[in-house]
Amino acid sequence: MKMNRKLFIALTTLLLFGMLAGCKKKEDPASAELKAQMQAAEQKQEVATTATTKTEAIPDTSTETTTTEDGFKMMGTVLTGYVGTNKNIIIPDSVTSIGDYAFEGCTSITSVIIPDSVTSIGQSAFSGCTSLTSVTIPDNVTSIGVFAFRECTGLTSVTIPNSVTSIGRQVFNGCTSLASITIPNSVQEIWYAAFAGCTSLASVTIPNSVQKIWAEAFERCTSLTSVTFQGTIAANNLSSMSDIGIDYHMTPETFYGDLQEKYLAGGIGTYTTTAPVNDDSKWTKQ
Repeated sequence: MKMNRKLFIALTTLLLFGMLAGCKKKEDPASAELKAQMQAAEQKQEVATTATTKTEAIPDTSTETTTTEDGFKMMGTVLTGYVGTNKNIIIPDSVTSIGDYAFEGCTSITSVIIPDSVTSIGQSAFSGCTSLTSVTIPDNVTSIGVFAFRECTGLTSVTIPNSVTSIGRQVFNGCTSLASITIPNSVQEIWYAAFAGCTSLASVTIPNSVQKIWAEAFERCTSLTSVTFQGTIAANNLSSMSDIGIDYHMTPETFYGDLQEKYLAGGIGTYTTTAPVNDDSKWTKQ
């Protein structure tokens, strides 16, 4: 039987492709090994490049917390904490700021010397340092945060420098051993409950620079029998809570008894009463 011409051409083409496929050169084993080595080298280079990139992305170490030999935890020039064992603390001259909660609850500390380099004392910086009896605050300090010395029950005296313009909220709240306090003529404002619970405080002088005294500034100061006003003050600046979002049905008094009324009526002078001081105390102008 005669083969169809088209079928003959198709079979010939298939046979030719099959022969060519069978002639494909096999890869040399040595070449395969070299190729594998090159691929491995490329992978190592890729890993090294990635590692270098990650190292360069690490933030500046100057912003990280470090601990000195004396136990001061530092972040740059800010003192952020204390893990040392000394009872008498001398803060390094390199410190420019005492951070929030830096010494909070350090109950064994008895004294603290703050260098002239410090300009601010943070919130609750020494709160709960119950054995702290004295503290030296340098003239360069312009800011003392809320609760800074709260519940420092052993603190007997403290000098506020002339650079301070405001005594913050509850800064000395609960300092039950604080017998005297010097308020400099730079202070313009005494905040809410600044000296609340200072049950040993017997006398205080309010300088003529003070323009506002918030409510309960001397609340629970049951031994405060002598108050001297060196200047006058507006009635609405002796008792106010709305500015800090505290809502009272009855606005709490700034001072116990009728001292506020007597002062607003009589002005500058020294007013005394008998202990214990309470809501019924009657004050007399000297």
